[in-house]
Amino acid sequence: MPKPGDYYDVEALYLPEERQVRDVVRRFVADRVLPNAGRWWQEGTFPMELVPEMARLGCFGPTLPEQYGGAELSPVAYGLMMQELEYGDSGLRSFASVQSSLAMYAIYRWGSEEQRRQWLPRMAAGEVIGCFGLTEPDAGSDPGGMQTRAVRTAEGGWRITGAKRWITNGSVAQVAVVWAKTSGEPADAIRGFVVPTDAPGFSTAMIKTKASMRMSVTSELFLDQVEVPEAARLPGARGLSGPLSCLTQARYGIAWGTIGAARACLDEALAYTGTRMAFGRPIAATQLVQERLVGMVSRLGAMQLTAHRLGQLHQVGALSHQQVSLAKRDHARAALDIAREARELLGGNGITTDYGPMRHAANLETVDTYEGTYEVHTLAVGRDITGHNAF
Repeated sequence: MPKPGDYYDVEALYLPEERQVRDVVRRFVADRVLPNAGRWWQEGTFPMELVPEMARLGCFGPTLPEQYGGAELSPVAYGLMMQELEYGDSGLRSFASVQSSLAMYAIYRWGSEEQRRQWLPRMAAGEVIGCFGLTEPDAGSDPGGMQTRAVRTAEGGWRITGAKRWITNGSVAQVAVVWAKTSGEPADAIRGFVVPTDAPGFSTAMIKTKASMRMSVTSELFLDQVEVPEAARLPGARGLSGPLSCLTQARYGIAWGTIGAARACLDEALAYTGTRMAFGRPIAATQLVQERLVGMVSRLGAMQLTAHRLGQLHQVGALSHQQVSLAKRDHARAALDIAREARELLGGNGITTDYGPMRHAANLETVDTYEGTYEVHTLAVGRDITGHNAF
């Protein structure tokens, strides 16, 4: 008999080691996250005490080579890990996603061997937290409009000045991957720098007014003539292809993670409507409720099948950033729709953090926006299929 949370039995497509990874993280979320997620979300705090446990589970840089602290997991195994973390809360998945797919991947993909050995093993162990400084107060969907500048110093290093905004992990990070336009090179080339956050002139400020992603540390970064040596520059990155390649990795994780949030909402809606009595019967026995539940199952099934196919393409190096854009666009919006439906099915109880859907719905408003809005991804795919740039 099909399971509501996996109606097409996508489970059967996973390899045994991929299921094992998923099950380990699922138990962690059930035992350590779900009992406290509502309280942490309301308090606006991230449970830093979970970071060592997440590191022991291999949640940081799990697809990287073992020599850098990774486990060389398959893209599907990584996706399942993100799915289970977001079943707990989008903020939990975002913490791991930024650490792995943005900060660590940037150093691995574009960094020197010295940078990889200096930072990645400690980041994989959770001893060093990283953040990714790309978005600015006036440069979000158009990262090429960034104002942060890196100028050569007389000593051959760099002096970085600028501000970044909406930076996950920013105020708890020990290292930041900062993107800046450089002077003295053709056409204001965009370069990446590995910047310790205790460098003189580097400061952060938490954004505390969020009504979404409240279990996530979101910050502004300020760099006031922060000096770093030439060895801090990511030697392989030049131009927007550097940061955008990192965003493709992170968006892949989002395409999987949103499945977790959607499944959590479906699970709660099914349990609630099956026991909530009205007019002498469970409300799940009514046609209107069943129509909504079936719609949720339908959208979730499509997300699961798409994510698995993305994982297969990723595994063989055939995944395009446009395919990731389409999946991120569709999955974030579908998960948001499922969370809203679940919230409504829970009635008055649905607006409390005693249940998950309201918290997930609020979080998914951010997930639908960050790392490329629905509209930006629409135009990216539109350009790919028509050959015309409508940006």
